[in-house]
Order: sequence, then structure tokens, then C-alpha cells
Amino acid sequence: MNAKFVDLNAAADFLGPGAVEIERYQTEITDIVRRRGVFGQRVRQVPATGHPSRFFEQTTINAPTAAQAFVDPRNIAAVTGSPTRVERTVPLKALVSQINYNLFDLEVGAQQSQFAYLQAKDLADSVEGLLRTHDVSLWNGNDTSLSTPTTFQYMGAISQIEAGGNTTTIGTTASIVDGIKGVIAGMVSNSSYEVRPTAIYANPVLLDLIDREMKAEFNVVLSTAEITGGLRVKTLTTQAGELPLIPEWALGYTGVPGSGTAVLPCYIVSEDLIEYHWLSDPNPRVFQLGLLGSLASQLVVVKFGAPVVKGASYAHYEVKVNR
Repeated sequence: MNAKFVDLNAAADFLGPGAVEIERYQTEITDIVRRRGVFGQRVRQVPATGHPSRFFEQTTINAPTAAQAFVDPRNIAAVTGSPTRVERTVPLKALVSQINYNLFDLEVGAQQSQFAYLQAKDLADSVEGLLRTHDVSLWNGNDTSLSTPTTFQYMGAISQIEAGGNTTTIGTTASIVDGIKGVIAGMVSNSSYEVRPTAIYANPVLLDLIDREMKAEFNVVLSTAEITGGLRVKTLTTQAGELPLIPEWALGYTGVPGSGTAVLPCYIVSEDLIEYHWLSDPNPRVFQLGLLGSLASQLVVVKFGAPVVKGASYAHYEVKVNR
């Protein structure tokens, strides 16, 4: 039994014959705050080779032209060729978050035993909060170059795909589905690279417009597929197979859909060519600093790494839908 002193005059909701009513709360705090995005949980995690992290991308193989390859069998003369490889770099970035626990408040909470789990919850949420910022920045990081960084943020996947030059727009009256399928067919038909897109990411509002178009124009209800534990999404039949239409809240849009001024982007990606290069650990790490003079505990959450969209100029595509 824990003895507790209660100030009845200050804490009582009601005083009456046979009744003293004081404040009580449910032990669980209502919490459906948005945390992780889908993209950040599907990106490949690979260890960085250093700072910056480096890799090679092959752009051509030793393939002679028909005029060079076919020769007189009695007078064989070969043309010398060689493959082409390009060095790429990914600068690592640092994300940090901090939470402090006041000793007095912790001990008051422990003695009340009302929300004894809050210290652990708030620390776990600090880690999740850092990962939320990480997931948003995987798409929207404002750095403009991988070779010569300009900000402390990631160069987001959107910027990398746009820098690759693969972007197109679907007009306000054009079919969204036909436009997306046409882009995918063009990607798959690339004679220089064996491109196989694996997913389509978009804001849920755009995916709803796609679903409505399919039902209105073709009376077709899109099938579904499970992309991760417990998460099922609609799929779209394309020349690259059945691609999942993955709703991503981190992908914003401008304007009001239906007004003719809205621009809703979606991203056709080859997920096996998108990597996150991490340093030391793919997960955020928590460090507890020494106690301050006030005896407050300081905990700092740290994550080092950066995303890279390999083959940005041929394996991925940005499609902007005007509605």
C-alpha cells in the first residue's frame, strides 16, 4: 500500500454527505498521432562505404553495332570496345532529437503510479518522431545535389527523380490511368536498360481519383495485394505487371482537386534501386548524457545516413496529374 496525501479543498470535484469526488483519469492516453510513412519502411537499408558513400553505376556494356559485329567469316576483324561505368557518391546526413526528464517530475509520477509508463512512451515516441521526420525527408528533403551538398537535409527522392529528367504531366481532361500506364510501358520498352518498376506511390487523394476513374469508365474495381504485414493496397495492371498503388501521406499536392488548378504527383519507382546508406546502425540510437546540475536526464536520439535513387534518369518517373 502506498500512502498518499490529497488536498481535498484543491482536488475535490464534489463534497457532500457520504461523498468526496476527486479527479481520476484513464490510464491510457488517446494517441493516433501520425508516425511512420510507408516508403521509409520499404527502402533497402545498406551500410555506407564511408562519407560520402560511394558506388559505381554501369551505363553501357561492350556491345558492338550490327555493322561492327557482323564480318566476313574468312576475314575476321573485331572492333575493340569497353563498358562504361560512372562513379557516384552519397553524402551522409545527421538527424538528432532530444528529450529531457526532470528528476522531480519523474519521482512525482512514480509515486502517483497513474502514468508510470510515460517515460518509456515519450522516449519511444521521440525515436518515432525522428523517424517520421526521416520518412518525410526521404521524399521532400531540400538538398539539391548529391555530389556537392547545399543543405544539411537529404536530397529527397523527388528531387533526385526530377534531376534525372523523367517527369510528365497529365492534363485536366486526360485519363489518369491511361497516362500512368503509358509512362510505364515506355519505361519497360527502354532498349538500353532493363527497367521493371515495382510500385506507384501517391497521395491517397490521387489514388482515390484513379479508383473512381476505373469504376466510372470501365466499371472495374481494382484488385488488392498485401505489401507488408496487415497493409493491403489496390493494384494497377500495367506492362510491368500488377503494381501496388501505395498511399503515402508524405507526398503532398497543391490546389483543390476538381477545380482545374490542383497538381497531384505520383511516383513510379523501381524500389530495388532505391537505397538508404546508413552509418553504424540502420535504426536511430539513443544516448543518455550526464546529469545536469538540475539533475535532469538528457537523452539524445541520433541517426546518420542518406537515401540514393539509383538510375534516376531511367528507372523511376514522376507523373503530375492536373485536376
